[in-house]
Amino acid sequence: MLAAGASTLARGHTLVEPYVYDVVTYGAYDRHGSLTAAPHANSYGSLTYVLYGITDRVTAGVIPTFGYNTVSGGPSSSGIGVGDTSVIAQYRLTQFHLGSGIPTTSFVVEETLPTGKYDRLSDNPNDGFGGGAYTTTLALYAQSYFWLGNGRILRMRVDTTQTFSGFATVNGASVYGTSNGFAGTVKPGNAFYVDVSQEYSITRSWVFAIDELLRHDENTHVSGGSIAFDSGASDIFELAPAVEYSWSPNVGVLLGLRLVPAGRNTAATVTPVAAINIFH
Repeated sequence: MLAAGASTLARGHTLVEPYVYDVVTYGAYDRHGSLTAAPHANSYGSLTYVLYGITDRVTAGVIPTFGYNTVSGGPSSSGIGVGDTSVIAQYRLTQFHLGSGIPTTSFVVEETLPTGKYDRLSDNPNDGFGGGAYTTTLALYAQSYFWLGNGRILRMRVDTTQTFSGFATVNGASVYGTSNGFAGTVKPGNAFYVDVSQEYSITRSWVFAIDELLRHDENTHVSGGSIAFDSGASDIFELAPAVEYSWSPNVGVLLGLRLVPAGRNTAATVTPVAAINIFH
């Protein structure tokens, strides 16, 4: 559910895969190690992979996002908002072959464009859906297959990712916790994460999958006039079991759950996810 595949699309083929989800937020540990209560919140969102095979080795595409937030004791979003948009390019380095120990590997470059609203939020911070900064992501994807003793297939993926964020100019209330009257800049922290996933073919149509992801986010620094503060770094562990059903070679659905326990500067969240995969 979380680890993208290392395989690229064949030339001229397309993949459209929309996801819908609800991030349910609970509590978090602050930088001093104390567990703090957080308002119960629901962040409804969607993201859609729209990918095209330029050549057999090169796939490119776009990932638009949308969101809507509700918070107990506070205002909900004014409406469904546009989030940040990513453009992605993937180049396949190697291809798995039966009997070979070499996995399929790909190098990926992704640029996140600050298309979502993030500042000038006035009295409703839940209208913020973006980060305001250009972010470059470099990743290496690996994928291999193993035939088990019962004849079923286990597919494994390992994705290693590093993100680099630029600066965001911020005015007024924002997603970074600034208030009305603020004028300054924010430097979102870079992030590094490793995602390991396993996918077991129960039948030709039914698959069970699970992701284990470790992520480290560096400190985000906010400064403007006499105001300066830091978010502190955060460490995140994610566990994401899912089931997939394909009723044809070209169409399948996924139902999953992403679980994030409270950690350092990390809120505990539970996220039900649904997706449909359409290949042409």
